[in-house]
Amino acid sequence: MTSLKLESDLINNSTVVYDVIVVGAGFAGMYMLHELRKTGLNVLVLEEATGVGGTWYWNRYPGARCDVESMEYSYSFSEELQQEWNWRHRFSTQPEILEYANHVADRFDLRRYIKFQTRVSSVRYDQNKQQWLLKSSMKEEFQSRFCVMATGTLSSVNEPKFNGIKDYQGDWYITGRWPHSGVDFSGKTVGIIGTGSSAVQAIPVIAKEAKHLTVFQRTANYSIPAKNRSLINSEVEGVKSRYSEIRTEARSNRAGIAFLKAGIDSALSVSETTRTQEYQRRWDEGGTGFTAAYSDIGTSDKANFTAAEFVRNKIRETVQNTETAELLAPTNTIGCKRLCADTDYYETYNRANVTLLDVNSDPIQGLVEEGIQTEKNIYAFDIIVFAIGFDAMTGALLSMNITGKDGCNLKEIWSEGPKSYLGLSMFGFPNMFTITGPGSPSVLSNMMTSIEQHVEWIRDCINYMELGGHSEIEAELAAEEYWTNQVEEIARNTLRYTCNSWYVGANIPGKKRIFMPYAGGIPPYREYCDEVAQNGYDGFKIS
Repeated sequence: MTSLKLESDLINNSTVVYDVIVVGAGFAGMYMLHELRKTGLNVLVLEEATGVGGTWYWNRYPGARCDVESMEYSYSFSEELQQEWNWRHRFSTQPEILEYANHVADRFDLRRYIKFQTRVSSVRYDQNKQQWLLKSSMKEEFQSRFCVMATGTLSSVNEPKFNGIKDYQGDWYITGRWPHSGVDFSGKTVGIIGTGSSAVQAIPVIAKEAKHLTVFQRTANYSIPAKNRSLINSEVEGVKSRYSEIRTEARSNRAGIAFLKAGIDSALSVSETTRTQEYQRRWDEGGTGFTAAYSDIGTSDKANFTAAEFVRNKIRETVQNTETAELLAPTNTIGCKRLCADTDYYETYNRANVTLLDVNSDPIQGLVEEGIQTEKNIYAFDIIVFAIGFDAMTGALLSMNITGKDGCNLKEIWSEGPKSYLGLSMFGFPNMFTITGPGSPSVLSNMMTSIEQHVEWIRDCINYMELGGHSEIEAELAAEEYWTNQVEEIARNTLRYTCNSWYVGANIPGKKRIFMPYAGGIPPYREYCDEVAQNGYDGFKIS
């Protein structure tokens, strides 16, 4: 009890100068804390929520589930943890993932170093003291030599800004900030705005409970059946027996997923029969590995069309109403937006209590007392759900008013799009690191694979600074410009720019459209990061 009290006193003492402050207690923040504590550094984690879990703490909407198989969406740093934890589903539910996060926090005694219910409102670098000064929304102050942003890529929700939202008399909810007590839809008329990944997961569940569900769709999304199921003991034990090999495969896989087997042939080099059989096999297998069937689906319009048309035909086969089926069949390239994985999504539109509305032909004007008003109609609802996504990759960082050297403000610098070196560091912001920041594989990969690589790189870098007696490390401007151009050039050589996705910030009005994640795959990215470190942190200014 004495040690806990001492830690509590440290956490609440504003005069303490920490070695490292980590912002965020999701999977990135917890692992960063664990690794830095092992090196003996004095570390504090600041977390807005009341518990750990990050995105899995907030996203409690009906049907919330991971689209990476659970046996791989997990930490690899502890063999004991891998062996003792038993996943129950092929694709884990939000409650199961949050249960895992809490188990990790307890098993490695992390909570004593985390200050919960602390939202960071400003972050400023003091050049004279060479310290980061952080303030919370409650006016608390914290100081540290290093600052690590573990704020997540999908953590800043896109707040609804519809006209008349205050006039609406019913209840409304945001998928990314779902009530912990849940929502009872039974006997209720419900409207949901959005058909992205969150909506694709939530719609089938809500439809089973609600009296009637009306879906407002702007852009149809491709979705592949997840084919989720309970895991059996033999397959769990089979994975556990070769976990080391699987993790090695994951780190050498483009998406950081060992179970994802990418095809090496062109979709245009095989017969139509062979191609259709492969698409059908992957459709039956389920999950987002569908677009990895052939090597050129992401780079060739013609190859992409074959995969896209296969999915469109599946939608037409599944959805009984022809008009609804065509509205649900996307017209853009497959893979330029995040591919969804679902359970009975398209089948849900065959229910008598579900209606799909196209907001392109009848745009939403705003909310009124009864519900949603479009150009042509007013739709009355007991409940409205906003599934309108996140201010991805940059939103959480820009919300904290980060100011670096010489008054450099991150929001101003990133007004024309994010710039970083390796998605790890920015020019003008010494001793600050971002875990899975813009410019890294992040959302194009298994986040757990990317998180572990970033945490270990940052840990080693801070150790290098400590052992060498160095005071500051900062990305050089030329290195940042080079890497930002590399990220853009690689994305331009794919079909990623062919639609308006949150990868380019198109879901946020006024946000500069630039492809934010690194699309070159994990292996070359890891190799580049390793070379930078081995060459004395090439591209960084160390003083």
